[in-house]
Amino acid sequence: MEIGVTFPQTEIGDDPGAIRAYAQAVEALGYRYILAYDHVLGADVSVRPGWSGPYTSETMFHEPFVLFGYLAGVTTTIGLVTGVIILPQRQTALVAKQAAEVDLLSGGRLRLGIGIGWNAVEYQGLGENFTNRGARSEEQIALLRALWANPVVTFHGRWHTIEAAGINPLPPRRAIPLWLGGYAEATLERVARLGDGWITFRAPDDAMRAALERLVGYARAAGRDPADIGVEGQLSLRAIAEDRWRSFADDWRALGARYLCVNTMGMGLARPEQHIQILERAAHVLGV
Repeated sequence: MEIGVTFPQTEIGDDPGAIRAYAQAVEALGYRYILAYDHVLGADVSVRPGWSGPYTSETMFHEPFVLFGYLAGVTTTIGLVTGVIILPQRQTALVAKQAAEVDLLSGGRLRLGIGIGWNAVEYQGLGENFTNRGARSEEQIALLRALWANPVVTFHGRWHTIEAAGINPLPPRRAIPLWLGGYAEATLERVARLGDGWITFRAPDDAMRAALERLVGYARAAGRDPADIGVEGQLSLRAIAEDRWRSFADDWRALGARYLCVNTMGMGLARPEQHIQILERAAHVLGV
């Protein structure tokens, strides 16, 4: 099981030097990848009574593709993972182009996690339909893979039309791993049909074991080998006591997870170097 870190989007600040130092430090500690969340727009809650979303216009988010282009140049081996890009609020061909460029510049280190999101404010601001985002994401997945694999593509879908055109450069592997995030049953079934893996940040308990059993069933029904579908969990250091870090990771390993992401957000850490200090302790405990 590979162990990575969650980039502390909302807490790391806007100093490029601090971001560089963070990435280089986690790479030096032996973590295998950096996972970044995605939000383009934050809602002003002063004019939205009853807002229940976890992020607002006051919450900082670095744009993942630009961030990873920067990190590709200041690191050498660490993987770069989106967890997750909110795909249906973005133009599909542009996502294909941006992802291919990051994969090229990083030497094939990108794993693209995608999801459909929850924030209708972002969809409105980006000019995309919030209500059909699940179904539309399936067509987007097909188009992404076609654009990465072929120099020229003709694609006629319900929402996309491309006539004899393609992106250049293509990603080095002519493919980029596509992992899906989300918790709805429809998402689990979509992972089984279309995904290279499932990103889930819930606990490795009996409910998760049952969900993974359903994933296996959905995969077999779709004619796929369940072993071809990976699973990624998250260890939130804010929520899990230090004396349980190792057993929590072992529980994910027992469930067959390929990846485990260590999250330091929400611990009241005021400076990037404090995140590194906690990750150093976690690396020792987890045997990174």
